[in-house]
Amino acid sequence: MAVNWLPDGFTSVTPSLVVDGGEKAIEFYQKTLGAELIDKSAGEDGKIMHAQMKIGNAMIMLNDEFPDWGSVGPKKIGGSAVTMHVYVPDANAVWEEVVASGAEITMPMADQFWGDRYGTFVDPFGHKWGIAQRIENPTDEEVQERMKAAGFA
Repeated sequence: MAVNWLPDGFTSVTPSLVVDGGEKAIEFYQKTLGAELIDKSAGEDGKIMHAQMKIGNAMIMLNDEFPDWGSVGPKKIGGSAVTMHVYVPDANAVWEEVVASGAEITMPMADQFWGDRYGTFVDPFGHKWGIAQRIENPTDEEVQERMKAAGFA
């Protein structure tokens, strides 16, 4: 039987997050983003070697830090250049959970010129996230006009 090159439930690009505190991170993502834990493997010391979660229709993977293997999270390296952008059906409801969790808000939730309701935060593990809900489909011309009016162009 042939093996599919792409495992079931995955897309071609799958983020894999390194965190200091795997169990707490799983709980955080479940509570704030509605993540569903699919699979988890821990070592004898309890550290997460591999966890697989689904947020909406996307898979993410996660593991604890293992500095001896060169695997450290964003707090150890001074931050991350990556933002995980998550579309949800109710951005305000997810945002309420994010705020209640005590995450660091970096851009308040608001309607944006490109047609999304959008806000960003840094989670307790140092990863950056954007929460979005499409609320309208502006034309390219409308987006350009709004960018100019907002002082971006």
